[in-house]
Amino acid sequence: MRICRFTAGDDPRFGLVDGAGEKIAEISGDPLYTRIELTGETHLVEDVRLLAPVIPRSKVVAIGRNYADHAREMGNELPDEPMMFFIPNTSVCGPGDPVVIPAFAREISYEGELAVVIGRLCKDVRAEDAASVVFGYTVANDVTARDLQRGDNQWARAKGMDTFTPLGPWIETDLDVADLSIVTTVDGEVRQDGTTADLHFGIGELIAHASAAFTLLPGDVLLTGTPAGVGSITPGQRCEVTIEGIGVLANPFVAADPHEGSGGSEGSDGTGGSDTPRG
Repeated sequence: MRICRFTAGDDPRFGLVDGAGEKIAEISGDPLYTRIELTGETHLVEDVRLLAPVIPRSKVVAIGRNYADHAREMGNELPDEPMMFFIPNTSVCGPGDPVVIPAFAREISYEGELAVVIGRLCKDVRAEDAASVVFGYTVANDVTARDLQRGDNQWARAKGMDTFTPLGPWIETDLDVADLSIVTTVDGEVRQDGTTADLHFGIGELIAHASAAFTLLPGDVLLTGTPAGVGSITPGQRCEVTIEGIGVLANPFVAADPHEGSGGSEGSDGTGGSDTPRG
């Protein structure tokens, strides 16, 4: 089942996307908290604006160096246990939203990743039970300012700025993630071509490790790491991340307007253009 979040010019709504990715059957309420019930209203995907399929209630938990080939290309060894870091939920934006690069960040990289959406409150989950707390999967781009990553000596600003975590286009709830193709392109040129079969730590291990440290809430998102091929992207370019069985997450990259107080334009749902909570 594919669950999307969208707007037709008013408040955000949820819907079920058909297999062709062309039609949306609207549902009532938030499927993370309520039963899925059809409203009877339908929409064409091309007639609505897709939003980030989930805004994490509390956090994005990201994993670094979880593919051997990526660790090598960055000059690092594989870690002995999952390397975790937090990304604020205000960094989330949706499919088609611009990734806004501030003037003080000069070395921007894309990182295509499989994202796991947590479905229920959980703590100390065993790896073999991890599937029971997963709501579904979506596509992510863990955008990174490499110069800030080096200069700050930690990753909060480099990876957590507004619009730096695109998610979408929807959540797939029924998916075997053992061996999925992950392909990232920049302006149509393939930059990453990997598979989830090469994950150093599997989804179950990651959820067990994260939930041992802190409680995971419904809607929290776990980024699982990126395969080799990361590289630079500049304003004016477009990045697309395609994950087999889910779909394509596409975002343009733009330079921040020095005259704007914040990145992005006013969204139709009353938030900034990135559809992120401001409170």
